[in-house]
Amino acid sequence: MKVYPEITPVKDDDVFVILNHKDADFDYPIHTHPEYELNLVINSLGNRIVGDSVLEYGPIDLVLIGPKIYHCWDNDKEKTSGTSAQVITIQFDENLFDEKFLSRDTLRPIKELLEFSIRGISFDGDTRDDIMVRMKKLSHMKGFKATLEFLDILHTLAVSKDKTYLASVGFSSMPEKTTYKRINVVYDYILEKFTDVDLNLTDVAKIVSMSDSAFSHFFKKCTNKSFTQFVVDLRIGYASKLLLETQDSVGQI
Repeated sequence: MKVYPEITPVKDDDVFVILNHKDADFDYPIHTHPEYELNLVINSLGNRIVGDSVLEYGPIDLVLIGPKIYHCWDNDKEKTSGTSAQVITIQFDENLFDEKFLSRDTLRPIKELLEFSIRGISFDGDTRDDIMVRMKKLSHMKGFKATLEFLDILHTLAVSKDKTYLASVGFSSMPEKTTYKRINVVYDYILEKFTDVDLNLTDVAKIVSMSDSAFSHFFKKCTNKSFTQFVVDLRIGYASKLLLETQDSVGQI
């Protein structure tokens, strides 16, 4: 599968760029770019690819995509015959916000949102419906008010509970974030050793001075996955990435 680089219209002096395609034809192949992208698809059904996530979507789809992650939407014309699909896309530079700016208390939710977007984040429910209305309005706004609305949209997404991460941890090489120092130590160790066949729960538990049972409970509480499932997902995601990015055979990978 070939992944195409996209040159977006975002310029150095842009806060963001918004594109409103009212009769989208979904003819763009799987692609990647260094900008963040918030993509809203309306009146369409089909398949959505984000990293190693391939899922059906529709009739309304809202996804935030981080820099350099592969993505593509297609349209099932048989299912959507007679309807006109609309795609509204917001794109902004990966260096728009610096670390110090986003580390301030009121902006930390946006900082975490952008960090997690490397896996792609799908939004549904009330959040999706609210943002759909606001993105339509934003496509007609300009100047400082448009910038304020853009920031407010990011904040709404950041604090929303209606979110689902798409690409696996291994594909994006992005560990789940947590405030626990212990689990960060564990993440660093697993990300360094997950390709070793002898990686096991007991050895990892010793790193944080916990028994096997205590560590198992602790890990599941922090990640919503068992240690074994986390490692399996990490390996599968990494293998998927190698299939896309290298010429190695399936057997070698």
